[in-house]
This record gives sequence, structure tokens and C-alpha cells, in this order.
Amino acid sequence: MTARIVIVGSLNMDLVIRAPRHPQPGETLTGSAFLTIPGGKGANQAVAAARLGAAVVMIGKVGQDAFGDALRANLAGAGVEVEHVTRSTEATGVALITVSAAGENTIVLAPGANAAVTPEDATGCADIIRQADALLLQLEVPLPAVQAAAEIAAAHGVPVILNPAPAQPLPSSLLRHVTHLIPNEHEAALLSGGRAHDPETLARRVQALGPRSVVVTLGAAGALALDGDTITHVPSFPVTVVDSTAAGDAFVAAFGVALSEGRPPAEAARWGCAAGALACTVLGAQPSLPRREAVARLVGG
Repeated sequence: MTARIVIVGSLNMDLVIRAPRHPQPGETLTGSAFLTIPGGKGANQAVAAARLGAAVVMIGKVGQDAFGDALRANLAGAGVEVEHVTRSTEATGVALITVSAAGENTIVLAPGANAAVTPEDATGCADIIRQADALLLQLEVPLPAVQAAAEIAAAHGVPVILNPAPAQPLPSSLLRHVTHLIPNEHEAALLSGGRAHDPETLARRVQALGPRSVVVTLGAAGALALDGDTITHVPSFPVTVVDSTAAGDAFVAAFGVALSEGRPPAEAARWGCAAGALACTVLGAQPSLPRREAVARLVGG
């Protein structure tokens, strides 16, 4: 069965510099390689889902500029339907990314056209959303557009998978439409009141806000999946980390595809861990997103 995935989200051009470490305030460091790489959480998840074998429709906005041309072409080349990636008078979104020698990154976003995504962009694609096996959402486009898309999907029984990044407080009017919430520990802590707790406590606190299931990603420690009352600790896969950019997006996409193919949340989280681990082994966002064969080999099925 080919999973049908619809994504409402961001498209950015990533401007990436490798550096020995992250600079301190006021400090100038000399880096090495500079790369211009397609990114944006929405587009990353779209490419990742397509590489995992899903039929993917992307809904979002780019500018009327060369970066916008390149991002649409890159998505289309990955097999993503881009008819609903429309043009804005705003410039295409960009992300300034520094990658340290340890593979850790810092990111500063200029949303540009992503900030022009409206609820009407979602409602205009209502027929597409209601036919999906899953709707994937993130928070790099305005919350009203995210809310509108979630409401359409929930009204037609389409599972809503929300990756609440970048972290921000979310209204119950959105969270009650979310089927599966996939935060990291920082995002889960913010949603649960800003206090640090162990991952299981965080997951239960966030679940009480509305989502049916919560999967807290834990980086190298894997993930914790809470489905109903059942907690499952999902181990990660040891890899040599080159760049962690888009590892979370790879996780979310693999989770969504696996879930749409009939796997339960805990097993889908295992696919997510495998995809996220593989994404850490390659520099850059979309170049790092693994293909289905590699993920299947790692999970052993």
C-alpha cells in the first residue's frame, strides 16, 4: 500500500557553514565549507516521506526568486507534488545554519514567504487533505494555517501528526485535533508548563492536553512512545554523527509513513529512530534524508 501524505509547512533555503565549534557572542570564527542546501521543516518531511515510498503533496509558499525556483524544482525532483507550493511577494525563507565539528547545529530562520501561508491555503486544499492517510504539520508557518489544516483533517478522520517545532505554547483548540504529537524534550517541557521532568512524565502531561499519542524524541537515547496508557521506550541506532540537521524531520516523516502503512505508534517510532539516525550521518538537511531500503535494513524489516 502506498501511503498518501499531505504536508502543510515551510520551505527554506539553508545557508550552511561548517565550523570547529559554535561562536561565543561577539566572536568571529573561521569556518570551512559553505553550502546552499534545500531545507525547511515542511519540505524536509516531504522529501523524507517521498524517499520512504509515500505519495506526497506539499502545501506551502516560496518567493518569486531563484531560491523559490530551486526549492520547487528540488521537491518535484524528489517526487513530491508541488502544484500547491505557490508564490508570495515575500522572499523565499532562509535558514542560517552553523554545524560544529561534533555535528551539532545552531539555526536562525528568516521565514519570508512561509509567514504568508494562510488558513485559506489549507481550506483551498481541503479535498486533498481529506483524501490523505496522514497530515503532517510543523510550526514554521503561521498557527492559523496549521489550525485550519488540522481541523479539516480531524473532521474527516485523517490522522494529524504535529511536530511542535519551533517550540511555542499551543492552544487546546489545536491540540485536541492532533492524533500524534512528536515533540523533543524541550518542546514537551514547554507545552507542559515549562518545567523539566523525565520523558515519561512529560509525555503524560502533554497527552493530557489532547493528543491521543505522544512520541518524545530523545536524540541519541531514541524515543519514548505513549499510546493510550502504554509506554514504550524505543532505542536509537548508534551511528557516527556528521550533522544532526533534519534528523527530527526524518523521524517525523518515517513515523508518518510507517503509521499510514498500518504499523502501531511504537513500531512507527522505531522507523523514526532509524531514519533519524541515518540522517545524522550526512551533511545537510535534504541530502541526508534516507531512502526506504536503508531504513528497512536498519530496522530489520
